[in-house]
Amino acid sequence: MSRRRSNNLQVPQANAALQQLKYEAAQELGITIPQDGYFGNVVSRETGSLGGYITKKLVQQAEQSLSGSSQMQ
Repeated sequence: MSRRRSNNLQVPQANAALQQLKYEAAQELGITIPQDGYFGNVVSRETGSLGGYITKKLVQQAEQSLSGSSQMQ
């Protein structure tokens, strides 16, 4: 059975920035990212927290960009 990925990036160059954000967020939350990149053995609560935190940071960045503010929190 082949799986189709439905969350394709609209800007492929953004992948590196998203990966960096994921590692920074995990470090801030104290979550260890598996070396092999497989999250199947990670507790759902941790992956949910990580996803929520990343979303929060992306929204903050977008709001700051739209307001013309260059200062990051």
